[in-house]
Amino acid sequence: MRLFVAGTAPRSLRVVESLRRICESHIAGRYELEIVDIYQQPDLADRDGILAAPTLLKVFPYPERRISGDLLDEGLILRGLQIDPTAEAR
Repeated sequence: MRLFVAGTAPRSLRVVESLRRICESHIAGRYELEIVDIYQQPDLADRDGILAAPTLLKVFPYPERRISGDLLDEGLILRGLQIDPTAEAR
């Protein structure tokens, strides 16, 4: 997965920390997360067609999925990654 953020503003840092926490809670050991600052690496954002930040891009396994918006919302992240938290409890 690639998380595109806009610089090191406090909100960007909160999104990074929140996403790491969500991933560790639900898919620990089954993910890789690359953080891309669109100000430092605009070529990567252009290559992947990223128009807004923050945006999470899941490239594998297919199909590719993009999640934008309030990436502090755990429900949004789980739905976007198609993770059913109730299935984990079974």
